Amino acid sequence: MQPNDITFYQRFETDILAGRKTITIRDKSESHFKAGDILRVGRFEDNQYFCTIEVLSVSPIILDELTEQHVTQENMGLEELKEVIREIYPSEEQFYVIEFKIKR
Repeated sequence: MQPNDITFYQRFETDILAGRKTITIRDKSESHFKAGDILRVGRFEDNQYFCTIEVLSVSPIILDELTEQHVTQENMGLEELKEVIREIYPSEEQFYVIEFKIKR
């Protein structure tokens, strides 16, 4: 069985598969991805593979720079998005926006 390259919380699986969530915001440990990378995607909770994505771009960002476009691409509200990021990365300031599309 092949390992997954990146994981998402299970609650995001439906939005990713439907194309409603097209970016992920990660910390430095996942900033090494680059445009053109093809990644196997698994659920964080059980590492179950659920799709393959192609990375379109990776760009640095801080929380205060998040825009309505990011909110739309994440398919959630701005405050909710900031809350989720702070929950996952409580002590981080620098993040990376990984834009992706599903490989069919």
